[in-house]
Order: sequence, then C-alpha cells, then structure tokens
Amino acid sequence: MSHSLSRTLLAGAAAAVLVATVAAPAGAAGHKPPITVPPDKIVIELATVNGSGCREGTAEVAVAPDNTAFTVTYSEYLAQVGPGAPPTAFRKNCQLNLRVHVPSGFTYAIVQADYRGFAFLQPGAWGQERANYYFQGMPQTSQRTHQFNGPLNDNWQTSDKTEYADLVWAPCGEKRNFNINTELRVNAGTSNPQAVTSFMAMDSTDASVSTLYHLAWQVCPAPRP
Repeated sequence: MSHSLSRTLLAGAAAAVLVATVAAPAGAAGHKPPITVPPDKIVIELATVNGSGCREGTAEVAVAPDNTAFTVTYSEYLAQVGPGAPPTAFRKNCQLNLRVHVPSGFTYAIVQADYRGFAFLQPGAWGQERANYYFQGMPQTSQRTHQFNGPLNDNWQTSDKTEYADLVWAPCGEKRNFNINTELRVNAGTSNPQAVTSFMAMDSTDASVSTLYHLAWQVCPAPRP
C-alpha cells in the first residue's frame, strides 16, 4: 500500500500517556483541584525540528482557542519495510523543541497526549509508537512504547493518562522550552520484506488529524517580598 493511500485512510483518535518525574507545585498533590485557565492567549513556536520523520517544514503547531490544548500536525511521518523501502525506513523519529509563551503568573503541564495514525501490517509483522517529553534542563519522562501486531489494516490508537498529582510542571517564573520526542518503528517479523510491505504512519493531509496535547494549568505562588 502506498504512502499517499495511507494518508487518505488516516482517521480517528488516540491517546498516549505523559509520565511525570517531578512533584507538582504546592497544593497540587492529592485530589485534582479546579483548573484555572489563563485568560490571555498562549503562544507556542517551533524552535527546532529534527528527525527523519519530520524534516523542516513538515510539522506545524497550533494552540486551541480556549488554551486547554495544542496540536502538532505532521505531513511526512511514516516508517515502513518492504520492496523498495530504504534500509533505514523501518524507523522514523521526530524531536520537537517548543518555545512556549505562558501568561505571567501561570504554569502548565501536559496531562494527556492524543495520537492519530494508520497502520498496514502484514501477518507476522509489528509496529511500535514511542514518546517521551521533558522541559529543558529537567529529567526526561519515562518512554512509553505501544506495540501493534499484524495483520492490521486500520487506524491505530493508544490511550493513557497521567494522574494529576504526578504531573510534570514547568518551573514558575522561568522560560524553559518543552521537548517532545516520538518514534515510529516497523519490523517485518515473520513476514517477507522482499515480497510484501508493512508501514505505520503518523502523518496526514487532513489538518484535523493531528497529535493533541492536553494542558493542565496552575496559578504560580506569589513571589515572596
């Protein structure tokens, strides 16, 4: 199946977890308090884009009007094995460095990440999606891996969440870029890559098919006099 055909088949929604490694701000532990969304519009810019799955110009970021999420849309993110596929095409990755402009007095965390994609996997083949996230200068979150086994000719999806008390929060009063690392991998397994093709995609020609990162917000403590 061709890459262009895979794009026309992309649909549906998926979710992937963000695992926290640092404590939340004071008052965030325990049960989830009411979320205060900043009234001023946040701005997110792509500072750098690297990786075989997202060459420059093939990834875009947009912020939801209500400041509760932002999306990343890819246009050339596909891993494959099979006749004519380059030897390195079995693995594609993308490293995004985002410059997030947050209204004064607020901090944010990623509470959930929703992915969308399509997989065409021959019997015996398998594909994987991996992701982790971190703020500049802080420890990376644990990498989560989701595997899909052939035969598969359908949308793929993952569904995970982070507990509110375990969220990784951007440091208050500091400007730290947010990094997102993702990877797609396809393995022929017991299928014959000389005769048949398998692929896994996270790209789309439809702007509505994109990765969605859900934001949680906290009001920063007032600075001490």
